[in-house]
Amino acid sequence: MSSPARSSGEEPLIKKTRRRKKKNLTQQSTQISSLPDDMLLSCFARISRLHYPALSSVCKSFRSLLASPELYETRSLLGNAESCLYVCLYLSLDLNPRWFTLCQKPNRKNNSSGNLLVPFPVPKSPRAHWKGVVAVGWSIYVIGGPFHDLPSSDVWVLDFHSLVWRKAPSMLVGRDYPAANVFDGKIYVAGGFKDYNSSSNWMEVFDPKTQTWDFVVCPVAEGCSASVIKSAVIEGKILFYTFMNECLAYSPKEDRWEVIGGKTSLDSGWAWQSYCVIGDVLYSCCISVVLRWFDSKRQYWMALKGLKGLPRFHGNDCVKLADYGGKLAVFWTKYSPSSEYNEKTISCAVISLERRNGDDEDEEIWGTVEWVDPLLTLAYPYRFECALAATV
Repeated sequence: MSSPARSSGEEPLIKKTRRRKKKNLTQQSTQISSLPDDMLLSCFARISRLHYPALSSVCKSFRSLLASPELYETRSLLGNAESCLYVCLYLSLDLNPRWFTLCQKPNRKNNSSGNLLVPFPVPKSPRAHWKGVVAVGWSIYVIGGPFHDLPSSDVWVLDFHSLVWRKAPSMLVGRDYPAANVFDGKIYVAGGFKDYNSSSNWMEVFDPKTQTWDFVVCPVAEGCSASVIKSAVIEGKILFYTFMNECLAYSPKEDRWEVIGGKTSLDSGWAWQSYCVIGDVLYSCCISVVLRWFDSKRQYWMALKGLKGLPRFHGNDCVKLADYGGKLAVFWTKYSPSSEYNEKTISCAVISLERRNGDDEDEEIWGTVEWVDPLLTLAYPYRFECALAATV
């Protein structure tokens, strides 16, 4: 038996239904965007910042609210601040460096986790090259550096509540490529000045609450190099390795200095630029292009176990590490002579960390790769200045 013929009115009915659905969706979007700003801010403040790019594409009013200082103040009041990754790049076509932040794509495809780097809309950023860059709470500080070939005492701060760079109180001494570290909410800045024989100005400390700088007298700095090539806060001490392979350790709580002489096992596996501290453990991607962590009990560098899905790095690859809310963020750019002047891709992996075997001598740290994604492709040369996380 043949099926009954479709009436001539059925097809138009289907088209009308589709138009009605589309009209309803448009009305719903309009109704949401017409909500009071205070209500929208309260909603946005409860959503992870990873989804802000998708929200900003809805309409101009959303985009304006998502870039407003009031949003960050609301997040802070609600106690909904989260660790956010930021990357600073110096692009060959720009006069000023550009900052990018980690976000998620609205529509994920294939096996991608949907992560990408998007420009962070803060104009007139100060240069970060040869400067100390640290994050304290919801602020990023860019400290010292060369200015007209002379060490600078300038300090710039990006407050995420105002979303503008502003001048902070200057240091007491001009410093070129200073070592900057954060301990107990204060910024300790060392080295990088001309009078390297002076122990009175080798280090100074900034208190963001009082907005004041004070010298920290370093009696063991007499005759030490002023060039600090790497430093980190580990187990209550700030460690400084100078250009002459000297190691100084400062305990802020006891106001006590000590000198660690000679070539140490810590120094031997501590890469110059590719390192970070997570949970009092120093991680580094050393010359042998292996992710390692330093066991302070055994005074030995240990390979980070696991890491299934993490690609292998090579000696000329640019690798940066960052503490991403207790997880290890690894950024890299693959290098090859043929692609030196062609487009390059910045990729990232986020690794969760787990200690195994407790306090035994055989303690290990295992890394589980949560995701690996290409984040940004650039068609012109750039310099990877830094990667760090701020609580926003």
